Amino acid sequence: MRVALRLAYDGGDFTGWQTQPAGTAVQDAVQSALGRIAGHPVTTICAGRTDAGVHGLAQVVHFDTVAERPASAWLRGVNAHLPAGVAIQHCREVDDAFSARYSALRRAYSYLIYRGASRHPLYASRAGWVFRDLDLARMARSAGALVGTHDFSSFRSAQCQAATPVRTVERIEIRERGPLVVIDLRANAFLHHMVRNIVGALAWIGTGRRDEQWLGELLEKRDRRLGAPTFASQGLYLTGVKYPPQYDIGSWPPASPPLAGV
Repeated sequence: MRVALRLAYDGGDFTGWQTQPAGTAVQDAVQSALGRIAGHPVTTICAGRTDAGVHGLAQVVHFDTVAERPASAWLRGVNAHLPAGVAIQHCREVDDAFSARYSALRRAYSYLIYRGASRHPLYASRAGWVFRDLDLARMARSAGALVGTHDFSSFRSAQCQAATPVRTVERIEIRERGPLVVIDLRANAFLHHMVRNIVGALAWIGTGRRDEQWLGELLEKRDRRLGAPTFASQGLYLTGVKYPPQYDIGSWPPASPPLAGV
């Protein structure tokens, strides 16, 4: 039997999604809790591996089991064995053709930037920080160069293991919520550090360090060394994963990140 789960987690409590020798990753906690309910070791496959500090609002995983359990066991039973920073939100049985990773049609992320003359402790683990003014109109106009199908090598980390740097970005929206800037991105898939590198470049444009045309020029050069620094992981949220209708588990449309104090 194959089961799909939608879960949420606070990335600040873990060393990323992928299992670690010390058992400090989200995957370690989830697999341990699932194993206690299933009665055998469980291996999970996720929609998208997140780095340390990155939050999951609608991460999707699947696992195979020989154990026959009611949905309540995979939900409330597993949650009873999980630490406070992670919880299963929904579960359903799926057919063996489903893959949390390969069946996904698109993914969505949001990035929060806190604007303030000094850092704010309530946003320390929830948002990136910029102490200069940001021109959101400039950022939005520049971001249009990234929409469409492109080679995103200029926004790809050196550790990225994807077979190709080509991705299709469907939308990038930039909005203001009090002291926060919210950057929403949707694409068929993302490269390692792609969102954080895009945000870093947009921040340079927003503060006037680069002109509006620079983002498109950077994209065309396909050279990560010419880009802005990778922005902090704490402001990044995996907000949605879209699947074919028969596999809907409530992970689309994307969720909204928590806007504490706004």
